[in-house]
Amino acid sequence: MGLQYKRILLKLSGEAMAGEKHFGLDYPTVQRICESIKACHELGAEIAIVVGGGNFWRGRQNGSMDRTRADHIGMLATVMNSLSLADALESLGVETRVQTAIPMQSIAEPYIRNKAVRHLEKGRVVIFGCGTGNPFFSTDTGAALRAAEIDLETGESKDVLKTREAISIPLAAPLGEHTYTPESDFTANGYHLEGVRAELSPAGLYLFTTFTAP
Repeated sequence: MGLQYKRILLKLSGEAMAGEKHFGLDYPTVQRICESIKACHELGAEIAIVVGGGNFWRGRQNGSMDRTRADHIGMLATVMNSLSLADALESLGVETRVQTAIPMQSIAEPYIRNKAVRHLEKGRVVIFGCGTGNPFFSTDTGAALRAAEIDLETGESKDVLKTREAISIPLAAPLGEHTYTPESDFTANGYHLEGVRAELSPAGLYLFTTFTAP
């Protein structure tokens, strides 16, 4: 099957990895998600992933804590999810690299744009942790930012929502506004991914219209 888009980015919510447990990691769910990612990879797609941390922590729900510190804890949650995804993918024989926006050299590579692109060109799945690496910005914004940085292919459509579906990059809206359900599927241009449907966030809309929409 010919691929309409060679390079794609998947925004995976933390809640998707919790499955029916709604907290932490549900390993059968993580394995199913990674099996779908592997199927896309075997088609020849270059795959980058941004994962959230809402299955462990949501800074905005902890009003008594300093917001910057709360967001830093959330970034650590995304790293736990990134490492879990990497382990599941590697167990399926998919070569994977984790890069984090905050340096954690003992467990992951620091985010370097050119190095990430090189990994993709070599057929490795690249997982981006820590969002943008800055407090006050969600992993949804991080997903749109990384998509712009790695030259994500957007095709000819000028419709942002249509483009978002075409390149398999659902961006989650704030908790309570998204449409994700554990049973939801996402299919576009030959890619089939389970449990990753969501609405486009305002930050994602801005970044896509500014940097990636034709």
